Amino acid sequence: MRKSLVLVLLAVAIAAGGDIRSAGLQDPPPNVVIIFTDDQGYGDLGSYGHPTIRTPHLDRMAAEGQRWTSFYVADSVCTPSRAALLTGRLPVRSGMAGDTRRVLFPDSAGGLPASEITIARMLKARGYATTAIGKWHLGHLPQYLPTSHGFDSYYGVPYSNDMDATGTELPAGEPRRRIMNPRIDYWNVPLMRNGDILERPADQTTLTSRYTDEAIAFVKGNAERPFFLYLAHSMPHVPLFRSQEFEGRSARGLYGDVVEELDWHTGRLLDTLRELKLERRTLVVFTSDNGPWAVYDEQGGSAGPLRGAKAGSFEGGMRVPAIFWWPGTIQSAVVTGIGSTLDLLPTIAALAGVDLPPGRNLDGHDLGPVLRGSAPSPRQTMFFYRARALHAVRHGSFKAHFITRPDYGNEPPVEHEPPLLYNLDEDPSEKFNVAGRHPEVVAAIQQIAAEHRKSIEPVPSQLDARIPTGAAR
Repeated sequence: MRKSLVLVLLAVAIAAGGDIRSAGLQDPPPNVVIIFTDDQGYGDLGSYGHPTIRTPHLDRMAAEGQRWTSFYVADSVCTPSRAALLTGRLPVRSGMAGDTRRVLFPDSAGGLPASEITIARMLKARGYATTAIGKWHLGHLPQYLPTSHGFDSYYGVPYSNDMDATGTELPAGEPRRRIMNPRIDYWNVPLMRNGDILERPADQTTLTSRYTDEAIAFVKGNAERPFFLYLAHSMPHVPLFRSQEFEGRSARGLYGDVVEELDWHTGRLLDTLRELKLERRTLVVFTSDNGPWAVYDEQGGSAGPLRGAKAGSFEGGMRVPAIFWWPGTIQSAVVTGIGSTLDLLPTIAALAGVDLPPGRNLDGHDLGPVLRGSAPSPRQTMFFYRARALHAVRHGSFKAHFITRPDYGNEPPVEHEPPLLYNLDEDPSEKFNVAGRHPEVVAAIQQIAAEHRKSIEPVPSQLDARIPTGAAR
């Protein structure tokens, strides 16, 4: 019967002057799932070397797929990093980098501009079902929410889980004590569905499980059509919360409990794909938005052997864990070539058979050949921005720092002439400045930086504008 139906559809298509593709007989484009954690460090998974945090589901995912060891985000803090992933563009190009603020806040007036083309908008035009679940942080006003950027639906919190602190003016040191000993009512963060607030304050002890429940329901409800699921967990950004079932599970303490819960729920989602026999039709990417928030001591994560942490331009701030999984398509491997969240949009566009967004500078590469095991990574260069300033450039094995400053604090930036130079293959911890031994490498990277700066067109910052006092938010 199926063979007869195929012949009938083929005959109809040919009679109409079409081909097999116009008869709807082509293979459907793959489903895409991006799991994006918050402030999870390079060294926080078992497969990346953590000695006590147990992550069996992610470790299995890494063993069956590809584990990338030199994978980068486009900024070392939340808002610009997320904008870059969804648009394939450096945040400085879209206005998602600021001079006075580095992320969006509840009193911010800006957000991701309507002119930007997200992965969701691109795939929706291809017939995909699209949803955003979890932390958004690209603008909380209606015109900036996910449903204004190509997502059919949204369920989650609009910004970081440490925002909207409750109470009056706090004594010095009190905000940190709240973070280190958190309670749900310390923050008035809203949980939203589309544009409506469902719960305020959100019960953060159940966010990881509820986000995953929503993700599984979405997958089950769209199993017969291509779908794009953007699952952006709020954890392990402080304040740390985990469910009662994971309390005291990890030898790593509260932070380990949180990561182990994330691992378990990732396993639930992967099991759902297997149960629905979708695993061979679905690309799943797991990564983090930036490095660990190390200023919170044991409640922050680990960058493993890397120098620096969240908010800085050393490796620990922007090199993150990254796992690609697609049974039957992805060649199992450890990939040491350079990759970035900037590469996800062009990679997904190629896999889905859609054109790249026209009329704009894109900063990504198609990683499809690497995923299939047929070619090395096409990315040779990575730019390290802090707000609107280019601080460093990696090209090949070498990374040059033009400007350095502490991850956090008020110390002014330090400009280096000549730049600091590190061989990341030999020295991933960026301990040994080899600029004196490689002046030709320094000169080459300086030229790359100069050419890159010419491609940056100034645009207004979306991060610096604030809602006037007393106005509705």
